[in-house]
Amino acid sequence: MTGRLRAPTGRYGGKTAEERQAERRRRFLGAALQLFGDTPGYRATTVAALSEAAGLSTRQFYEEFRTLEDVLAALHLQVNEWAEQAVLLAVAGAENLPLAERVAAIFHAYAANVTRDPRRIRITFVEIIGVSPRLEEQRLARRARWVDLMCAEAEAAVGRGEAAPRDYRLAAAAFIGSVNGLLHDWNAGWVGATLDEVVEELVRQLLGILRPPGWTPAPSRTGGTVSGCDPDPRQRTMG
Repeated sequence: MTGRLRAPTGRYGGKTAEERQAERRRRFLGAALQLFGDTPGYRATTVAALSEAAGLSTRQFYEEFRTLEDVLAALHLQVNEWAEQAVLLAVAGAENLPLAERVAAIFHAYAANVTRDPRRIRITFVEIIGVSPRLEEQRLARRARWVDLMCAEAEAAVGRGEAAPRDYRLAAAAFIGSVNGLLHDWNAGWVGATLDEVVEELVRQLLGILRPPGWTPAPSRTGGTVSGCDPDPRQRTMG
């Protein structure tokens, strides 16, 4: 089947067509989180199995999605959005904290969100890998969004005189890769440490990047932009 079916319109059971569609979508994504993120995994799941797990029909599936890849794409974005919202709340709440405390608060928020449900880690770090060029582009675009966020935080720290002025984009890309790898390995039981110890190590590494040996704090600056954190035009792929 190459295209979506047209969903019925009008009010039914006290709900509008839009409300019914949103509910169906939530149920399909909830079932996908279970099947893709646990057993049997994305590659072994069928449309029929996903529909059964959602308590819906295959016809209703094709009213919402064209393929299972569309479901995985939507679920990957949703998992990332949950983590991003947790981080942005932490950023806002730590606005007036010193750099070390601010970084710790942000990382604790991110780690707590992505490790809260092991299925989220599998979706983000395992199931999305190697599916198709389209999903690889989406994965890299989401990573670029995290790079942008880290660069913005580094830029603000430089402006306050808390971090060394430099181009942080390459360092941010490398660091985010290590964050994801370490959290995946911790979740898989390959790292003999508590989550707090993992976060503390990541905080130490990031502070080492922001405050390299030999650098001394400068007076706080206000206004202007630190050019070293200007977005890389190759990574302006996200909305």
